[in-house]
Amino acid sequence: MVELSDLVRRKKVSSMNLTEMYIARLKRYDSMLYFAVTITEERALAKAKEADAEIATGKYRGPLHGLPWGAKDLLAVKGYPTTWGAGGFEKQSFDEDATVVKRLDVAGAVLVAKTTLGALAMGDKWFGGRTRNPWNTKQGSSGSSAGSASATAAGCVAFAIGSETLGSISSPSTRCGTTGLRPTFGFVPRTGAMALSWTMDKLGPICRAVEDCAIVMQAIYGPDGEDLATRDAAFNWNADLDWKALRIGYFHKEFEPENEREEHEEKQSAPLTDEEKKKREKQRLEREAARARRDYDRRYDLASLNKLRDMGVNLVPVELPELPYGAMTPLLEAEAAAAFDELTRTGRDKLLTEQGEDDWPNIFRSARFYPAVEYVQANRARTLAIREVSKLFENVDVIVAATNSEQLVVTNLTGHPAVIVPNGIRGDDAPVPPKVDTGEDDSIGGPGTPVSITFLGGHYQDAKLCAFAKAYQDATGFQKQHPNL
Repeated sequence: MVELSDLVRRKKVSSMNLTEMYIARLKRYDSMLYFAVTITEERALAKAKEADAEIATGKYRGPLHGLPWGAKDLLAVKGYPTTWGAGGFEKQSFDEDATVVKRLDVAGAVLVAKTTLGALAMGDKWFGGRTRNPWNTKQGSSGSSAGSASATAAGCVAFAIGSETLGSISSPSTRCGTTGLRPTFGFVPRTGAMALSWTMDKLGPICRAVEDCAIVMQAIYGPDGEDLATRDAAFNWNADLDWKALRIGYFHKEFEPENEREEHEEKQSAPLTDEEKKKREKQRLEREAARARRDYDRRYDLASLNKLRDMGVNLVPVELPELPYGAMTPLLEAEAAAAFDELTRTGRDKLLTEQGEDDWPNIFRSARFYPAVEYVQANRARTLAIREVSKLFENVDVIVAATNSEQLVVTNLTGHPAVIVPNGIRGDDAPVPPKVDTGEDDSIGGPGTPVSITFLGGHYQDAKLCAFAKAYQDATGFQKQHPNL
């Protein structure tokens, strides 16, 4: 993106040329990857024409001026549907742009597409199908920022905006080999965005490189007077920050092999039927396959630690506080059920594509039975978690973490920022993925697919976090790898 920006600034390429190229690529690859709900062609061409006219007269708005981008389709854009990826919402529209869209307009960026998300921000399956992974189109892109990551990885937008509540930037960035910035909770206003969890939703950029994410973040952060959760904190991006002066920790237990524990079958009071035996055997084989994939991927995690040490980083082992994080996650479900209370009450939830036990319609109904006392206790525990995890950043500036580990749930609950970066491509010796991607396992992998590593920071220390992640990315170069489409 930085290279494109420089070409536009120096008038070596026009915004109109870029926009037409990206629109053509979106149309070409959407039939393969299913990453676009709506291509905003008319709006894009008008904005590109405006950008070229301004740049020609010397009015340069900055590094995003004239660059085409994609918006996860939970961001309102006037004049176009905002579908939330969900059946029953296909024709929904709003009369005002989301704050993030307005701010990117001010920066001169050109919106070319509303990108897909799993229905109501769950997974990668939306009313038009399942968004695909450009590295392996037999797999989904993961979600819920499915189209934002897929389109960015496929070179169909210069950057995109996604959102995360419990992994929705991290998971598709990992699956599609993009770089994702999940900002501190309360750093980017969510006005005009679909609400899933008022206390956990976060908007952030998905790009090819960390520096790209930082540049986008500069344009979208800060209070807007509408989203009252947004704080007036600074994002002072400095690509030349002396990262060697930073204190770097790592969750050492996440990089150790899993304890080998013999799995005992539960004793049955009656003999198992043949069907039950087959089900048990299938589950056992699935567990073994998942463990083999985790063991294989761990070599990439360990390689990242070795690379950091080669860079001169003194890694300090740290541990997550031992708290009942699993008991806190129903807070998200309760908030989501409240956000979509009318959908449940009117029965329109039957229009959602997925109707399984673990899908939104059933979760929304079940959440109505959560005891108020337990809800309060979970909030008390979460307050303690925020305090205890924050203490870690009194002793270190950045923490290195395995992406698909307990920290993903923990830091979403506590609102700490994360940068997820590509960390290599699985080799031909990687365990084969399941024949069918059910969407239930974000790490199914397989030969020729990307892996990632995650860097975590203290609240509102996103710029410092990005500077360190950029240093790692500069040393490894994995962000330069592209899928062969």
